[in-house]
Amino acid sequence: MVLHDFTCEQGHRFEAGVPSMTSPDPACPACGSATRRRPSRLNIGGRASTGVPRERMPRSWEGVGRGDRETVAHWRSVAEQREKLEERHPELAGDRRPVLAHEGVFAGRPLRAGDDVAASLAAAKAAKAAEAAS
Repeated sequence: MVLHDFTCEQGHRFEAGVPSMTSPDPACPACGSATRRRPSRLNIGGRASTGVPRERMPRSWEGVGRGDRETVAHWRSVAEQREKLEERHPELAGDRRPVLAHEGVFAGRPLRAGDDVAASLAAAKAAKAAEAAS
C-alpha cells in the first residue's frame, strides 16, 4: 500500500493508500467527486534550515507572479517565518541599515547609514585599486 496526497475539484484534501503507483485515484471521501494526486511533502528529520534569505525574496510585481494571489500568500508566509526566525536569532538578520550608496566605488561594498564616509571611501578605493592591479 502506497500513501498519496489527493485533492478533489471542490478543494478537499486528503491522504489515502492505493495498491500501486498505477492504480486509479479514489473518489473524495467528503463529496465523492473525482480527485487527482498532489505532490507529497517530504519531511527529513534532524535538519535545520534558515529558509529563504531576504536577498532572494521577490521585490517586484513580476517576482510575485504579477500579483497572483497564491504566490503573494506564499511569499508573505515565507517573509513572516523569516521575521520570526530573525527575532529569535538576530545574528541571521545581517546588516539591516539603509544603503546610502551602492554604485561606482561602492559597488562591491555599499555605504550604509552610520558608516564613516571617509574610511568607507578609502577602503572602497583601495579595494578597487587592488582589483585593477590583479
